[in-house]
Amino acid sequence: MPLLAQTTTNSRIIASVVVVAVAALIYWLVVAAGRRYVARMEARGLEHGARAVTLWTVLRRLTLLIVVATAILFMFTIWDWSLAPLLGVGTVLAAAIGFGAQDVVKDFLSGLFILAEDQFQIGDVVTIAGTSGVVEDIQLRITILRDLEGNVHFVPNGQIKVASNFTSKYAQPVIDVGVAYETDVDRALEVFEDELTKLAEDPEYAALIPEPPEILGVNELGESSVVLRGRLKTDADSRWMIRREALRRIKKRFDAEGIVIPFPQITLNQKP
Repeated sequence: MPLLAQTTTNSRIIASVVVVAVAALIYWLVVAAGRRYVARMEARGLEHGARAVTLWTVLRRLTLLIVVATAILFMFTIWDWSLAPLLGVGTVLAAAIGFGAQDVVKDFLSGLFILAEDQFQIGDVVTIAGTSGVVEDIQLRITILRDLEGNVHFVPNGQIKVASNFTSKYAQPVIDVGVAYETDVDRALEVFEDELTKLAEDPEYAALIPEPPEILGVNELGESSVVLRGRLKTDADSRWMIRREALRRIKKRFDAEGIVIPFPQITLNQKP
């Protein structure tokens, strides 16, 4: 009888090792296939690669959870452990959690919709729930952002009502420049357009600006200036760099042309 018990124990140990090995093999195969898929998508372009990385990050976690849960269930079967206590505890916990888990379920479903609709991807610059930053990770419950100052924000997906994606396909940075009321507006617009055109034709930036600049004209008669507006179409990730370079060049050109960019002034009249 002891010999039979020992044989049964050895068989169960061997079966347990096999289950663990098979589970590890399945996870390894899925990971290898996922990495090949991501590499293939990245070869097709930045947008395809970013989407593949985002989806694969979530699928890898789900795969690990499913494999581990399945292996544990097999272990219970191999060792003849009853699932009744586990199911009983799980039922009680599920009922207890259910009363306060509406937000968790909402976050989970919102995360699924974000991934399915491709609202944003890892690496995109977005504004969600009033917070702006680079998307570092997308999980089924939360989205992790890092802002310009390096602060990390954890945003529950259920709080995302509107998602503004600043790095999707292309961008159109708007260039607003104020000139003094005494300025010849037509001449200022000519210089404005000429400088933006030179920027678009500069070999260093031409690849990032696929179309000629668009001069929209006088946009506003402000308190102290006439605001001129232009627009460039550029690569989404380069919108801020292009805008900064455009403003730098326009400032230097206006100075050279004698076109004044005013600043607000307050005149105080003292009574005698």
